[in-house]
Amino acid sequence: MTKKNAPKRGRPPKDLAGDVQVRILDAAQQLFLEKGYRSASIDDIAELAPASKPTIYAHFPGKEALFAAVVARTISGLTDFDGFEPEGRSLQDKLSSLGTAVVEKVIEESMGMVRATIAEAQRFPELSRNVHDAARDRSVNAVSQLLNETTQKLARAPKGPFTGKRSLATAQIFLDLILLPMLFRSLVGETPKELRRELPSFVRERVGFFLAACEADWTP
Repeated sequence: MTKKNAPKRGRPPKDLAGDVQVRILDAAQQLFLEKGYRSASIDDIAELAPASKPTIYAHFPGKEALFAAVVARTISGLTDFDGFEPEGRSLQDKLSSLGTAVVEKVIEESMGMVRATIAEAQRFPELSRNVHDAARDRSVNAVSQLLNETTQKLARAPKGPFTGKRSLATAQIFLDLILLPMLFRSLVGETPKELRRELPSFVRERVGFFLAACEADWTP
């Protein structure tokens, strides 16, 4: 009986060749989610990628830098709303569509990495802060742009909450009202299915509150 050759570490065969950095990040993300940061080793990542350890270190100085790169890639995907068009006719419908899209992106694409980052916050507080700051800044910028596009046809006073100087703060309030409660509930164990069931009514209620506050701000 002939034995199948075990896959060798190091340079991948031609049919696995491609963007080595993407393969490394994919392998690292899978192992960080499965084992946690501490238990996932560079050896494990090299075997799964597959890529040699020198190749990994040529792209990333160490495991901490690799973890940061995985998280940064996740954040980049979460804040990519290119081509997104909010649905609905009324402003409330459009903002509800936007809020739902933001929450669904986070729940479906990033909860594993959010948990992994929180788990390492005490060990790597600076990394955790940097991840938090990057996620907040990129999310706020993305949502601010979408809010501006959604409300650009409104005939309002120039000092309203969607003007250039205030749009970022308004976007942060929008996220705090809609995303944070759902994020917390997911972290404490509610399933995506449970959250999605409640999401439409939850988002619409929060958007109504948000618009009421904006309207009060516009009122002289």
